[in-house]
Amino acid sequence: MVLFSIVYDELIWNIRENRDAFVAILNKSNFNLLYQKLAELVSFTGSRHKLMLQLHFPDPDRLKDIDSYGSENISVVIDKFRKKFLVSKKAIQDSALRSLGGKIQVLDAYAYEGKEGLRVISEKGRIEILPGSFHAWCKIDRNEIAFFDWMMQNNYFSPGEFGALE
Repeated sequence: MVLFSIVYDELIWNIRENRDAFVAILNKSNFNLLYQKLAELVSFTGSRHKLMLQLHFPDPDRLKDIDSYGSENISVVIDKFRKKFLVSKKAIQDSALRSLGGKIQVLDAYAYEGKEGLRVISEKGRIEILPGSFHAWCKIDRNEIAFFDWMMQNNYFSPGEFGALE
């Protein structure tokens, strides 16, 4: 089992270590190459932990802000085929309320392909939670990291399904 905080810290470290290369590509205004190299680094980081990691840029201008890479709009896919949560939706809702605080709403999300789903809406944005993945369409801070760690420990990895926790 891996915690999101470990993957996240590694991702941020990798981005910082490659910042000069990103700046050089950005200075040449080669946005396709910049996105490709960033996607390769993010994918590599996820693959080291046997998960799919992606960064999204719903606003293409955010690609120019190298210092924001990894701090927002991130997806983590552990098992894209899983259809049911390993814990109750109520447990996930309670954890979201504890971890994320503030004014949030936790709603049932559209469950396509027979999958369960939840959506957390806050002033910062939204988080889409599926049985085998989550997608943070917001800035990520210590509250989101704590919630995602809880999800990794309690929903995405389970001693009954994956053996003893590391």
